Amino acid sequence: MNLKRSLLIILTAISLYSVFFALTQSLTETQIQSRLELYQTNLILNASEWQPSSDNQKSFTQNLLGNNPYLIAQEQYNNILTEAESVKGSEKISNQEDKAIASETPRKQLKQEIQENQAFIEDLKIKLGIIYAYQENNDKAIAYWQEINDKSTAEILNSIWINNSDISVNKQEIIEKKLNGWFENITLSKLYAIENNLNKLEEINNKTQELAEKAIKRLLLLSVIPVVGGLIGFGLIIFLIVQLALKKEESILATNAGKTWDSPWDWEIIGQVLIVGFFFLSQILLPILIGVSGFNPTDLDIKGKALYVLVTYLLMAGGGLSVLYLSIKSFFPLPTDWFKLTNKNWFWWGLGGYLTAIPLVFFVSLLNQQIWQGKGGSNPLLMLALESQDKFALIIFFITASIAAPIFEEIIFRGFLLPSLTRYMSVGSAIVVSGIIFAIAHLSLAEALPLAVLGIILGIVYTRSGCLLASIMVHSLWNSGTLFSLFLLGSKLS
Repeated sequence: MNLKRSLLIILTAISLYSVFFALTQSLTETQIQSRLELYQTNLILNASEWQPSSDNQKSFTQNLLGNNPYLIAQEQYNNILTEAESVKGSEKISNQEDKAIASETPRKQLKQEIQENQAFIEDLKIKLGIIYAYQENNDKAIAYWQEINDKSTAEILNSIWINNSDISVNKQEIIEKKLNGWFENITLSKLYAIENNLNKLEEINNKTQELAEKAIKRLLLLSVIPVVGGLIGFGLIIFLIVQLALKKEESILATNAGKTWDSPWDWEIIGQVLIVGFFFLSQILLPILIGVSGFNPTDLDIKGKALYVLVTYLLMAGGGLSVLYLSIKSFFPLPTDWFKLTNKNWFWWGLGGYLTAIPLVFFVSLLNQQIWQGKGGSNPLLMLALESQDKFALIIFFITASIAAPIFEEIIFRGFLLPSLTRYMSVGSAIVVSGIIFAIAHLSLAEALPLAVLGIILGIVYTRSGCLLASIMVHSLWNSGTLFSLFLLGSKLS
């Protein structure tokens, strides 16, 4: 066994351990899906205050929001509170400190995450109390407010919602500081009614109506795009299945179905590119170099974090593509069908692939939610994008997720890995295997199943279209749609 092969085996073992450890750690983390549902619930609460002027508008609002949006919000907040309280962050810290495997930076970051989770739990209890109080379930409201550490806020909420009394000064300032959106407006409205401050009451009611109209429009936008796209995609799936059954080899899905690539390299080159150029570089080498430099990204503001994500991704992509180039350089010139960028039908394959991905990934995601019950982690970039209100940061996130990631990942997983695997298996098997590896590479158990389905769709689009630009387009549209939804959910109404 030569030195190069021995080194590859060692790096493979290290990388696989790192991937296994990251996937295991994701079991202790909550999914971003829970936060997305929370943001959507807040939109529903804002929209529930809309006062329609006609029967048609009333019917439309009821169909969009449901019969009892407050009960829906109550259930959603309770579910997310249960998930947040189940995160045993203190145990994670003590275990890492006992084993002495965590550096100072990860420990600080972990402690910060725990503090943020505790603050999140407190915020949930405050808002749950308001939801119950609004429905005149005072006992439940009092019970939640008794559990929060901020006693001054609890006292003010009790005085306004339970006792209907005017107690302390600076009530409005505290309410505006601790609450937002529907919770702030509805509490201020209650306060002004107690104080008989008619001018302020009219002002806050007008503001509530304005925000309700904006929330209705945003909910409609969030619903229409995926529903329409999903219906078109579902119809396209039915059409393709029927066409495949009737026309077989002449169908669209059968185009290039039997295609094979003449792969001049063996499993060692495949492992070298995948392990060294992707997993080892991104999971081991780059984090070590950043740690040695003493740089701590948690201290950055949102613009800094966005730039940090972009720069580190470009470094990883540049390193990965360099490893790919050096690994296959000796086999140049390659056949013309390797890494082919475009052909005349790339746009329609890209659009069709995206539309069919919408219903397929959606249904798999529903199943996935039942399996993991809110656990399994998510891409941290999604949470940053959700909470970002900065346009510059959002542009940087878009460049990272919708341009850099699709180009790099499609070159590695579809351009190189999938065709390389056809040396050892059929094209169909290579599509599935490359899709699964693509999902694992995102290091989130909760996202593994939906991403595997997306990866398989990307593989079908690539093999059937015969060009990378089609799968890059699907990948880019998917990430862009996700970022757009995060922007709509996370951005303030006012």
